Amino acid sequence: MTFTEQLARAELAHDSMLCVGLDPDPARFPAPWRGDPARIFDFCSAIVDATKDLVIAFKPQIAYFAAHRAEAQLERLIAHIHDQAPDVPVILDAKRGDIGSTAEQYAAEVFERYRADAVTLSPFMGFDSIAPYLAYEGKGAILLCRTSNEGGADLQGQRLADGELLFERVARLASSAWNRGGQLGLVVGATFPAEIERVRELAPTLPLLIPGIGAQGGDAAATVRAGWRHDGTRTTAPIIVSSSRAVLYASAGADFAAAARTAALAACGQLNAARG
Repeated sequence: MTFTEQLARAELAHDSMLCVGLDPDPARFPAPWRGDPARIFDFCSAIVDATKDLVIAFKPQIAYFAAHRAEAQLERLIAHIHDQAPDVPVILDAKRGDIGSTAEQYAAEVFERYRADAVTLSPFMGFDSIAPYLAYEGKGAILLCRTSNEGGADLQGQRLADGELLFERVARLASSAWNRGGQLGLVVGATFPAEIERVRELAPTLPLLIPGIGAQGGDAAATVRAGWRHDGTRTTAPIIVSSSRAVLYASAGADFAAAARTAALAACGQLNAARG
């Protein structure tokens, strides 16, 4: 299946728009694992096993693994997800952005080494920084568009000569000329629901990866109203609403996995209630 087909299947099977972000910080692990990077796989796989029937996707953040020399644990974790939750796609949050042979190597890293189903990318260098990823048929490439951080407006909110804002141009290109294989999606932060709605106008069918609910304070109901679309029979415009810390660190005790499931259930309930 393609990445978009995987999303549709997981959304329907799990009645979910929730993505659990896997950002393992050993300093926040429960005792006796606290401070031990060798336990990254153990921690993350326990979260996966506790929430795998509640999510539309999992999103490991590569920096949290690389900083602790845990790339092999990341490979093992993604293999575990594919084995234990084969209907759930894996989005590798890497935010890569380069061109030529370097981009080809990054694409091989994502899709051949780690076997992710999709990856986050920076489109700042233009289409030729994205094209190597699209050579992997059916894989997803999710472009930074209007990010949840305050400083995102420094560039993304700049007005171009024709009057269009930069994030609007990214959304328009991703929905048209750049989306040659139907593989693109966009990252839009939950902290900016008006911008989510504008991106949805410009990209009416693309998957939107929306971080920022939970610890970052984004409103779940506003996010769904702004980005999710349904024609009465099926979802026509999917959203992937990501929560990381609020799920991962719902408890610092031995019950951390059960607490993560409880937090994920609560987030799913909030998102689903907003669909009406």
